[in-house]
Amino acid sequence: MITIKNADKALKDYYLDAVTAQLNDGISPFFTAVEKNASNVFGKDVKLAVVRGASGNVMAGAEDADLPDPYKNRYLDITVPLKNLYGTIEISDKALRVSRDSSGAFVNLVNAEMEGLVLSAKQNFQRMLFGDGSGALCKILSKVGDAVYEVDKCKEYFVGMYVDVGATGSGLTGLYIVAVDVKNSTVTFSSKVTATVTGAKIYPHGSMDNELTGLGAIFDADTLYGYSKAEEPYFKPYAVDGEGELTEEKLTDIIDYAEENFNSKINMIICSYKTRKKIAALIANERRVVNSTDAHTGFGVVTVNNVPVYADKYCPDDRVLFLNTEDFCLSQLCDWEWLEDEGGKILKQVPGKAAYSATLVKYAELICKKPCGQAMLFNI
Repeated sequence: MITIKNADKALKDYYLDAVTAQLNDGISPFFTAVEKNASNVFGKDVKLAVVRGASGNVMAGAEDADLPDPYKNRYLDITVPLKNLYGTIEISDKALRVSRDSSGAFVNLVNAEMEGLVLSAKQNFQRMLFGDGSGALCKILSKVGDAVYEVDKCKEYFVGMYVDVGATGSGLTGLYIVAVDVKNSTVTFSSKVTATVTGAKIYPHGSMDNELTGLGAIFDADTLYGYSKAEEPYFKPYAVDGEGELTEEKLTDIIDYAEENFNSKINMIICSYKTRKKIAALIANERRVVNSTDAHTGFGVVTVNNVPVYADKYCPDDRVLFLNTEDFCLSQLCDWEWLEDEGGKILKQVPGKAAYSATLVKYAELICKKPCGQAMLFNI
């Protein structure tokens, strides 16, 4: 017989490993290539020191000359808080009772919940990798109808998202996006909006300023890890204005420049699907398409100077990112784990509802140890 007790045990003993494996594989080529570890986690923060410039002092000298003085390394300290990532499933008491005498029915019930959780977690994790940490999905430009608004960016995946609208002096929380019109760049909320929200941004519910410090922060923000990029060039990636044109020469020049000037070996290029098609067309006579699985990331690719070009749906169309993935790490306190109460229970009754919920947690932050070793071609 299925009870809360053995259902709890099943989630802990059988589902956790399977779900964790799914959440760690297949999210994106970039995520697959990034190192995951807990070595830089201290308490609630990620702390590490990076060396600004050359390390040590090596020189040539005369046989009887003085030995070189030790080079005083210039260290930069990075301290950032771990981000809190959650995923919740919910099973109604009625559904649990219906499957009480059938383990197969219970498995089907939990599998359905898990599939939804894994899909949502993958999508949001992949999106966060390209965000700036704020969680902003888009900005509201104007009101079209009672619940319809024009936005600056409109994506199909917005449909069904549970969101908050942040506005100056006021805010709306807990709205569903029930429809999008990509052609006219509009979103429709689940209910009428009476507050003035023009100019406000839309965020996944509860995520405002709580998401991973993704590639958007590394390439677009004025500050990174508490440092001003204008005052500390180490935290400023190399950026080239494409001036509305994408050429093979510009792509190869950036790869060469990164290695020549920053000793950075670019090993991954990321762009949108639309831009990857343009790159493939540029190098049609020399490109190499990997039909088998790439050993490093698990994805097939097109290459530029033997550097793989990957498409990601969350990468904007107006840019190409050049990364050395060895400079990145996902610092995490732990891998995905169930949130347990003091008695070790995973399934808990939802207050005021005839339902039980279980929550997966992960405390992590994406860190780039050498931002100046990354590059971007924009305005293409």
